[in-house]
Amino acid sequence: MTVEFPALALILLFPAFGVVFNLFLGPRYGRGAVNVVGPGVMFAAFGVATWAFLTLLRMPPGSALSVHLWGWIEAGRFHSELGLRLDALSGVMVMIVTGVGALIHLYSVGYMAHDEDFARFFTYMNLFAFSMLILILANNLLMMFVGWEGVGLCSYLLIAFWYTNPQYAYNGRKAFVVNRIGDAGFLLGMFTIVATLGAHGVWTLDFVELRNHAALLGGAAATAAGFLLFIGATGKSAQIPLYVWLPDAMVGPTPVSALIHAATMVTAGVYMIARLGFIYTMAPSALDLVATIGAVTAVFAATIAIVQPDIKKVLAYSTISQLGYMFLGVGSGAYASGIFHLMTHAFFKGLLFLCAGSVIHALGGEQDMNKMGGLRRKLPITFWTMFIATLAIAAVPPFSGYFSKDLVLEAAYDSGHSWLWFLGVITAGLTSFYMFRLIFMTFFGESRVDSEKQHHLHESPAVMTIPLIVLAILATVGGWVNLPGGLLWGNAFVRFLAPAVGAFKPIVEASPASLSLVASIASALGIALAYLFYLRLPGIPMLLAWRLQDLYNLLLNKYYIDQLYNLIVTRPLFWVSNNVLNRAIDSFAIDGAADGAGLAVQTSGQIARRAETGNVQNYAFVYLLGALGIVAYYLYLVTH
Repeated sequence: MTVEFPALALILLFPAFGVVFNLFLGPRYGRGAVNVVGPGVMFAAFGVATWAFLTLLRMPPGSALSVHLWGWIEAGRFHSELGLRLDALSGVMVMIVTGVGALIHLYSVGYMAHDEDFARFFTYMNLFAFSMLILILANNLLMMFVGWEGVGLCSYLLIAFWYTNPQYAYNGRKAFVVNRIGDAGFLLGMFTIVATLGAHGVWTLDFVELRNHAALLGGAAATAAGFLLFIGATGKSAQIPLYVWLPDAMVGPTPVSALIHAATMVTAGVYMIARLGFIYTMAPSALDLVATIGAVTAVFAATIAIVQPDIKKVLAYSTISQLGYMFLGVGSGAYASGIFHLMTHAFFKGLLFLCAGSVIHALGGEQDMNKMGGLRRKLPITFWTMFIATLAIAAVPPFSGYFSKDLVLEAAYDSGHSWLWFLGVITAGLTSFYMFRLIFMTFFGESRVDSEKQHHLHESPAVMTIPLIVLAILATVGGWVNLPGGLLWGNAFVRFLAPAVGAFKPIVEASPASLSLVASIASALGIALAYLFYLRLPGIPMLLAWRLQDLYNLLLNKYYIDQLYNLIVTRPLFWVSNNVLNRAIDSFAIDGAADGAGLAVQTSGQIARRAETGNVQNYAFVYLLGALGIVAYYLYLVTH
């Protein structure tokens, strides 16, 4: 059943108000007002979202809340409206975006306390939340695309927030361009759906209507649409081959990394595939591609993370890797499993980024872990909350990541992708290794902090540590909503999402009970190796880096993918742009045509000017010649 719930519009209205206030009134009323309004509108949106979600929980399974805003597009037989819809899937997402988003906004008050552009920062943050909520709550694919583009714009604005630094501005443009490439695939996927359904007389992109008429797509059209839409997902959710923008996005303020590049925007691709699961279910080859790209990306990014010295770069590649897990889940047909890991990831990865921000804040902007060490006594709250988040991402029971990662790996195996399951297990071991490497290098051992910074080390203020504590609690217990089957309310989260995304249909009849144990052993080995290398025998990493120098440099330079892109994509495009488009077409053809037309007019004007001498005798003579010409013409007519 679907019930009208007009208050859904308030979830969008509150952050929209924050945008208008911070943009036009924030500089006038000052930092205090912005610090109240910026986070305040997000907490207000979270309050309304909680009200709506609790209302949904009291309704029968498969129910939804909706509100029609106004008509939007009427083009022939095609129609699309602006409307909002909250079902189980969008309900989970809106609680994540508003809840985690509100905590990150609150944290930003302390983190951006000394930045002069505080009003512009909160304008962008509120605008991002507004766009992300449009993407989630949209009742049709076209309106989802509006939010999709909105978060891409806000990502560009926030990555390049400190735009006076040329490198930061470049990284923002890089994110914008790479996302536009993916968005082209999204558009083509939409056009494929419209054209195919339109041929059968169905002219809509409403999600309910698409689900009801999905059979009309047929296997070929569903596969084509699935492939094209997944291109959009690889751009937004940083998967191979369009992942290259996300590591460079770390130049933005750390709260931006937590909000956009860990908890919300980068998960948009996973959400889109889960929302359109009824199309992907009809396209097994497209679904296999999603799972394969996810698993390969997960292990690929994890190998890069194990050697990075920058604390935020480690977390950036960790995000890419964990997003790969989510795509492995939804690509296995277990959409609820992928969304479950999306939720737990928002808790522990958002917390990891905020803790990293707290460390960077204490060290006056330092991000190199080689210049850290021994910080756990100086930053106790940051240490313990980050340690909890690390246990969660390392899938240590009973922390949240254990339940979601285990469910994803089980789905991969049960769907017949045993080799993808194996890649997932390897990634679990690598994840534990690089995350505990980060913990040991940052908080344990002898201090390597510069002497002038030693005296200024201090824990972050309460406005920053309170969000850390709340997220640490969620990172601990957040996975308990879906305990294993047969244990208390086992699989409650999966059952809740099933009406919205469909039930998982395994191929393997009964997976071995040892699956979970194998993944746990891999995680434990990763932790043990990190302990051995970075606490017990800290000289081993340097020895291995020297002995395996080529491999170490390959990983440190991220497989030279950026250089490869520059060689096979950027340079050829610049050459074509400069030599073909600029010189041949723009300068020679277009400018030549325009200049030629101007020269022709100028030349004809010069000729005409010579005839206009201003001499009356010349004009009289020309007049006489004209009169004689007319007389001659009439005489010719009379004689013939």
